[in-house]
Amino acid sequence: QVQLVESGGGLVQAGGSLRLSCAASGRIFGNYAMGWFRQAPGKEREFVAALRWSGGNKYYADSVKGRFTISGDNAKNTVSLQMNSLKPEDMAVYYCAADSSFPYFPPYGSRWSPRSWGQGTQVTVSS
Repeated sequence: QVQLVESGGGLVQAGGSLRLSCAASGRIFGNYAMGWFRQAPGKEREFVAALRWSGGNKYYADSVKGRFTISGDNAKNTVSLQMNSLKPEDMAVYYCAADSSFPYFPPYGSRWSPRSWGQGTQVTVSS
């Protein structure tokens, strides 16, 4: 497992943008994947996006496709989530996640069970 530290949450108006970042300590290699989940009050945690280091494939929840972009920096062991056109329904605690394995078949988000988690960062979207 690796240690994950998120940053970048905050308050933004609907339609605005935020960028989340996650730094991993430890070595990220091979089939490692890093990504983001979120959990809103009273709701279950849900998959948002993931990046597979090997090959650089990116995966998104349907609810964020076209608005969120995940990117990674192998050299720095960081992954970022650029969130544009934010909606009130995007408001949640966002968690960075990582694991040495990632599903090979869809649905990727629901099949992925990361073992490393960050502490979470709050994203608040005002309407």
